[in-house]
Amino acid sequence: MLRKAMKRLVAVGVAAALAVASPAGACTGIMLKTADGSIVHGRTLEFGVYIDTQIVMVPRGYAFTGDTPLGAGKTWTAKYAAVGAIAFNNVAIMDGMNEKGLAVGAFYFPSFAGYTKTTPENRASSMSMADFPSWLLTSFGSVAEVRAAVEAGDAIIAPTLLKGWPPQPQPFHYVVYDATGASIAIEPLGGKLKIFDDPLGVMTNSPSFDWHMTNLRNYIALNPRNVPPVTISGQTFRQLGQGSGMLGLPGDFSPPSRFVRAAVFSATAIPAKDAEHGIEQVFHILNNFDIPVGVARDVSGGVIHTDYTMLTVARDPQALKFYWKSYDDQSIRVVDMKKLDWNAKTLLRLSTAGKQTVLDVTRDMK
Repeated sequence: MLRKAMKRLVAVGVAAALAVASPAGACTGIMLKTADGSIVHGRTLEFGVYIDTQIVMVPRGYAFTGDTPLGAGKTWTAKYAAVGAIAFNNVAIMDGMNEKGLAVGAFYFPSFAGYTKTTPENRASSMSMADFPSWLLTSFGSVAEVRAAVEAGDAIIAPTLLKGWPPQPQPFHYVVYDATGASIAIEPLGGKLKIFDDPLGVMTNSPSFDWHMTNLRNYIALNPRNVPPVTISGQTFRQLGQGSGMLGLPGDFSPPSRFVRAAVFSATAIPAKDAEHGIEQVFHILNNFDIPVGVARDVSGGVIHTDYTMLTVARDPQALKFYWKSYDDQSIRVVDMKKLDWNAKTLLRLSTAGKQTVLDVTRDMK
């Protein structure tokens, strides 16, 4: 139902509106470590217009050609198989995981993303902002390898128009995790790719990652423990209810507030016993970042753009399982990479679309 409504909004005139203003994206990412030492992570995907997504498996040996404003750019062949989400049928995994447990996610980065101008000299090293995660996933097995390649300038992100997206170069930055729990953020700032260590494994949107980490210092008093009673002039004051230790936690949907909540929720979570239970915990935590239609919106050219949580993704790099649920279908679905042929000759595809099943358990009442 929502999907049809959003498509009607687009038909009314969204293309003209997007020519002058991009709808916001409000994605949130977290990482958790379980009691047995496993690593799990996940993210939400929000946008102001409907994004047609599919889950794909890219096999080893698949040939890629990066897009640039001047045409074909960097070419490479997949060293590793990868599974993840693509947008608008463009074979560029914007959130996924490879056979080594390396995971990459693209997050919206409005007003701050600064890409490198494409020239005849750098075209052979250039690719679009959507190609970049695919290059990382199919080429590298660890955060250390990614860091070395990016610092060496092996790839350049070009200000490229993407099929299906609003008609201007889309602003993205990226989070990268590996199976050891190492994590970095990669941001295109001033035409260069800058790498930040991300020990918390948290990611949202603008401003830059270092700003978010500095902003966390405003919230170091937050505590999962309830505040004890206080006696003043013989009068004892007690908390009104649970959660008094989190008084002051920002609750809005802005990127800085979501970054703080993601950091606090993941840091204070009681570790699940293993990765399987950790995945459940990822989904429960990310439920706190669900954006319902209407509460985060903008009007451009008479068209309403409302951010909402289209997908929620979770990844288990130990079992190599990629999970997701959608706005229209809250059932959790999974692709098990170990059951796929990593040397397949063709891509495998699966739509993320679904319809929520409601179970009638009336007859089970006793």
